[in-house]
Amino acid sequence: MSRKVIIIGSGFAGLSAAAFMAKAGWEVTVIEKHGIPGGRARQIKEAGFTFDMGPSWYWMPDVFERFFEQFGKKVTDQYRLKRLDPSYRIYRTDGPMDVPAGLDQLKELFDTIEPGAGKRLEKFLEEAAYKYKVGIHKLVFKPGRSLTEFFDWELLTGLFKLDVFSSMRSHVAKFFTDPRLVELMEFPVLFLGALPENTPALYSLMNFADIKGGTWYPQGGMYQVVKSMYALAVELGVHFCFGEEVTAISIENQLAAKVITGSNTYAAEVVIGGADYHHIETALLPAAYRSYTAGYWDSRIMAPGCLVYYVGLNKKIKGIRHHSLFFDTSFSVHGKEIYTTKEWPSDPLFYVSATSVTDDTVAPEGCENLFLLMPVAAGLENDTEELRESYFERMISRMEKHFGETIRESVIYKRSFAQRDFVNDYHAFKGNAYGLANTLRQTAFLKPACRSKKVKNLFYTGQLTVPGPGVPPSLISGEIVAKEVVKAYGNGA
Repeated sequence: MSRKVIIIGSGFAGLSAAAFMAKAGWEVTVIEKHGIPGGRARQIKEAGFTFDMGPSWYWMPDVFERFFEQFGKKVTDQYRLKRLDPSYRIYRTDGPMDVPAGLDQLKELFDTIEPGAGKRLEKFLEEAAYKYKVGIHKLVFKPGRSLTEFFDWELLTGLFKLDVFSSMRSHVAKFFTDPRLVELMEFPVLFLGALPENTPALYSLMNFADIKGGTWYPQGGMYQVVKSMYALAVELGVHFCFGEEVTAISIENQLAAKVITGSNTYAAEVVIGGADYHHIETALLPAAYRSYTAGYWDSRIMAPGCLVYYVGLNKKIKGIRHHSLFFDTSFSVHGKEIYTTKEWPSDPLFYVSATSVTDDTVAPEGCENLFLLMPVAAGLENDTEELRESYFERMISRMEKHFGETIRESVIYKRSFAQRDFVNDYHAFKGNAYGLANTLRQTAFLKPACRSKKVKNLFYTGQLTVPGPGVPPSLISGEIVAKEVVKAYGNGA
């Protein structure tokens, strides 16, 4: 008879962990608060529009390919991918700039902005390629249990090439001086991690993922990835319990013995928490069995929260790209308001995804599907409907200015999602959207551990533990925790 593991949450990390645990012969039950799988990557279908609620960028296709290949499957058999070209458009005060998918075309663009920058981009990407190769295969797949994991010859000899001790700000400045190029190279870490001056230059591997790996779109939306992972898990025998919220983890003899929901109790030999780490620790466990203090959590530096709008228009917008970044205001001011002063932004940067540009299944004919996102500091208060509406009006006004046409009169569907929704729907610590910031002191074994320090059979996966925030890291996180369980307890059969 197979041994039983209970997984709390069916986001990308939970689905990944479920598949790997089932592959190892365990009897897997996934408990999900919501009525469908996906967690933060759920889907909305309203008024003929289909929206991905969370992640909208498909980067690092090799990570997705690797995941499915370990189960004898190919991405091409799961969903249809299209590489976007241009990858995205950036709107600045001096007009729009398309970022082409082809490297030669991108180098030409760099040269038109800053003579010689195309050649320097090649050198930048050579270094980033090394970081991507070593970072993904030598750092990201480590469970982060101790410093000794990193006593690896390639890691130690290449430590300075990894640029762990210099910042993204200083690293980018060695190659480019024009503000347009600097912002282009810094934006991945600003939106997803920390201020560039506080982010290790190791994360230039994100630029490699962007430029060389490409920006892709799974036809039907990011939820197609969730559906494929869910189907794989079901095929492997995973049992899902939807519409059940976990209310407690019962500890017996220092072990997590039962997972309790509002309607059922599940016995377990191992528990994997794929829900918000802080919530599991502080709300589901008795105080004596928590690994981290309230002071520890309060001292964590959080990646941004976000204010999101799901918008349906009854018309098409001329010339809009699939991904648009509105950098027509101060990059540094908004960054400081997210990470330093931690206040609602005075004049925000924001991002717009229009999946209907690429996919005619996500909106009624002749209509546009828009996803607007403004990054904000985690833990903000005063998240009111009036505040949300004021930011929406400001974003729409700027979009109308750049697009040269009216938009607000064409809105036939609108829903917002922000701090209090992240807390209510996902129990997100401080209403975070992306987890912990990617600072040096919150990397690898300095993150919250993937195994409880006080409950031997309790493990964690997801964006608040190793390897960190983002969809590809979440897939890897599920694999890491499954391997740790199997290493500790063996195969399930």
